[in-house]
Amino acid sequence: MAATAQKPVVIVTGASKGIGLAVTKALLETFKTIVVTFSRSQSPELTALMRKYPADLLSLQVDVGKEQAVREGIEQTLKTYHRIDGLILNAGVLEPVGPVGASSTSIAQWRSHFDINFFSLVYTIQAALPALKESANGGRIVFVSSGAAVGNVANWGPYNASKAAMNSLCRTLAQEEPEVVCVALRPGMVDTPMQALLRSLGPDNMRADDLQRFTSAYEGGKLVKPEDSGHVIASLSLNAPKSLSGQFVPWDGPECKDFRRVAE
Repeated sequence: MAATAQKPVVIVTGASKGIGLAVTKALLETFKTIVVTFSRSQSPELTALMRKYPADLLSLQVDVGKEQAVREGIEQTLKTYHRIDGLILNAGVLEPVGPVGASSTSIAQWRSHFDINFFSLVYTIQAALPALKESANGGRIVFVSSGAAVGNVANWGPYNASKAAMNSLCRTLAQEEPEVVCVALRPGMVDTPMQALLRSLGPDNMRADDLQRFTSAYEGGKLVKPEDSGHVIASLSLNAPKSLSGQFVPWDGPECKDFRRVAE
């Protein structure tokens, strides 16, 4: 099965739910691309997309925390489609949550967090970069970041630090590989399972004012729809201009105006 000249090939990590699922759906339905997903499990929603788009969606069970599994997934993508045009680095975890100084959060837990949220980025990029540099469309990498990269939510030490490191990696890569456009995107407070998790963990692990900010957004219906942020991410993975390379941009900022979906 080979990709046609008209259809770019985009890899999406963490695609079984939330933003990753919305991105995958947008790439298939709106942008008409071929999508390869890396995720530890296949949700019913992802399985339904596989049935609907059997020729354009290859879903691989890949734990991004395991380097060999990721490299094998990249190899399978190239063997199947002979190209990679876009890479969307969306997989990530929030936990552990707790004070930096607390002995209840072990260094092993910090390392495990960084294995998924940061080191997986490095070896995924290493494996995909040669193909991205050869892309006829111009290779693009979208780092799905967070306001936590520049924020200061107490008890989110690993998450804050890993997202800051992600943004730094994006900036550095943009300098080293000028032919590949690299963009870190702030997707906003998105209505995803991670938001539900932090609300459940919050009472015991977050300051009251921080928790109130998230619960108020949820209760007030102000959380961003995954389809909105997801459309911007999908569009950037195909069309992000070189002027954005290395930047950290909000999904709803002026930099992304041309990449947002038209209101229905």
